[in-house]
Amino acid sequence: MLDTHRVSRSFPSISLPSCGDGSPVEVALIAQLGLGAGDALLRDAGLRQAQHPRFVDALDEPSARLGGMHLAHGDASSLYSFSVGRHGHPFHRHAGPRMFTAIAGSGGAQLRFSTVSDVQLQHDPAAFVRALRCIDVPPDCLFTVRFGSGTWHQFVSRHPRHPALFALSCHADERSGALSDAQRARIDAGAADIPSLTDTLPPAVQQVLDQTALDQLPRVTLTLRAPAASALARLCAGSRDLVGWVRSGLARLRPAHGYIARRATCGTLDLHPAPPADSLLQQALPQGFDHQDYTRLTLPAHSVAGNSAHALLEAVLEGFVRNPPPGVGRLMALRNLLVTPLRLRTSPLGCPVSSLLSDAPGERFAQRFPVHAQATDAADRSAEVVLGADDRHLQFRSCVRVQMVGDGAAVIGLGTRVRTLNVFGRVYMAAINRVHRRHISPAMLRMAVDHALAPELAAALSLQDAAPA
Repeated sequence: MLDTHRVSRSFPSISLPSCGDGSPVEVALIAQLGLGAGDALLRDAGLRQAQHPRFVDALDEPSARLGGMHLAHGDASSLYSFSVGRHGHPFHRHAGPRMFTAIAGSGGAQLRFSTVSDVQLQHDPAAFVRALRCIDVPPDCLFTVRFGSGTWHQFVSRHPRHPALFALSCHADERSGALSDAQRARIDAGAADIPSLTDTLPPAVQQVLDQTALDQLPRVTLTLRAPAASALARLCAGSRDLVGWVRSGLARLRPAHGYIARRATCGTLDLHPAPPADSLLQQALPQGFDHQDYTRLTLPAHSVAGNSAHALLEAVLEGFVRNPPPGVGRLMALRNLLVTPLRLRTSPLGCPVSSLLSDAPGERFAQRFPVHAQATDAADRSAEVVLGADDRHLQFRSCVRVQMVGDGAAVIGLGTRVRTLNVFGRVYMAAINRVHRRHISPAMLRMAVDHALAPELAAALSLQDAAPA
């Protein structure tokens, strides 16, 4: 067999014209990754994809819808991830055009396309094979693919020990192409996925394909480092085969985890030994107390929308419930474990605001949150609530206070007052006093205010916690 090649000083690429009346197939190599990087990346990305709430495993092409349509804003695009393993997947097609960016495994990938039209297939199923073209992509390679509506395609690995590819696919218009009524209804309902938008080969065409020697079909090989038939290319492929297998095996020793960080709200935090003189907390526990503290966060005007202290306080209280600090949550879990045998009160929230989860009858702030007392001034520039609960070893009351000051700045405070009831209560407070003042209260206040000012970020992060059953 005679192999020829030409040098490309840009991205090595190929454009295959359609045998029917559709768009061409376009494939371009972008970059070569490090030895064995493809297999390691495909493994990690595949594990993360499998945990996505929109994950679907069908047609030997596991996939997830990463971003759906926003029809209310005139946006009918969607973004998917998909992967193809060692054994490839069956020939199929989609009603709409496709364009995706992918990374090949450490054995490389072969992309097979047939641009035959339905009319041609109806007259002669063998026309599918005559229109079939193959494109070989090298190992550990970043590449792009674009093809038109109705293009039949199949992706397979060039080496049985390695997965074929992992890709990010953009559907520019999810509703384009010759969709069935069922497919269109599914798309309009926001329930589309890759399998539901896929058609597989008719039996007559599949029968012809089964009798075809695919290794004898016309083929183009794209490479970045050396010509495909050169000794250097063979050495590179052999090295990537071995290193990819080793790196994929070593990757199994570590979990495929990711992290989502959220920066706390800007503002000035101050610690005080007691609440302000006009705070409602001054009236709490009139029989006496053994501990009190007050944490105050001052926010600049540009970070606060509106001038309603009542509305901001409601949002902060919701923040205590929906956005607790992970570190405080772990401390509370440990504390709950230790005190359960003592029949003490337990809660997943830090004690200053744990009573927000109470369902006992009584006074409510904003008709939602249980409180011991509340006050909002006539101008809605100041609002405060008192929370708290009684336990076997202590009683605690907490105040959450919002004051609008100056030209729109806000001061938000969290104060606590505790009365111990016995020796264990005094020992308990002595043990937690420092961490409560310097970590628990400041962290809870910052996280609650952070949620109050940007609740959509917390909603976005909570979606990441969902996983398929």
